[in-house]
Amino acid sequence: MSLPEAWSPLAIFATLTPKDPARRPVRGVSYGDHPRQRLDVHVPASGAGNWPVLVFFYGGAWNSGRRRDYGWAARALAAQGFVVVTPDYRLHPEIVYPAFLEDGAMAVRWALEHAPRLGGDPARLSLAGHSAGAYIAAMLALDPSYLAAAGVSSGAVKAFAGLSGPYAFLPLDGAISTRTFGHVDDLPATQPIGFVRAGAPAAFLATGEEDRMVRPRNTRKLAKALREAGATVEEKVYPGLDHAAPLLALSRPFRRKAPVLAQMTGFLKAKAG
Repeated sequence: MSLPEAWSPLAIFATLTPKDPARRPVRGVSYGDHPRQRLDVHVPASGAGNWPVLVFFYGGAWNSGRRRDYGWAARALAAQGFVVVTPDYRLHPEIVYPAFLEDGAMAVRWALEHAPRLGGDPARLSLAGHSAGAYIAAMLALDPSYLAAAGVSSGAVKAFAGLSGPYAFLPLDGAISTRTFGHVDDLPATQPIGFVRAGAPAAFLATGEEDRMVRPRNTRKLAKALREAGATVEEKVYPGLDHAAPLLALSRPFRRKAPVLAQMTGFLKAKAG
């Protein structure tokens, strides 16, 4: 018997964990017509603005997740000096691939359009995510077609960060990937690694060495392909961390486990300009 979503371990963690100082000037605003197409924005607790913009996509196997359960992560990132946009997106089985990528692109367009009034600099845009959210961030950063279809100009994304992400997982050999992508005729087009190019946005790719859900080889393969193409990439494999740990390391209680927050945000600030 599973717990109700409101009482899931992540929801309890999100409620009880100590939070970083940040403000939430936008809560539950729509970026599309569907009830799942809503987002929150967190900004630094103080300062004059002109902050870099970061769109963060949470994970959940493309069939679960709520932005409200990741407010602690958004606050941690905002406290590092970012305008952080956290969108919900439509989920399987109500929709199928690539609808969640299309939602992600719409959220990025919203972030660019509204960043100036929130103290953000749209010329300094990065994407980030964990697990399935890292997949969304990587695909939007590497395959320009989704952002172009949403009206986002080429080159708008300066950098992206993926934590524990699936980037090269053919042939489909697991229940989650088969359920999500098994209907697609052109499977190579679903893989972030297939869109590597020399001019790709700078990439920060991190994983736990003990990740048994999304194997570290995904991070290693994408990092290697980006390096060989001449793109900028920083690869981190953290000893002793499992699938969730790189995300949890953004939080105040688990920050001592690995320097994910400092390394990821330092990279994004440096590469986004």
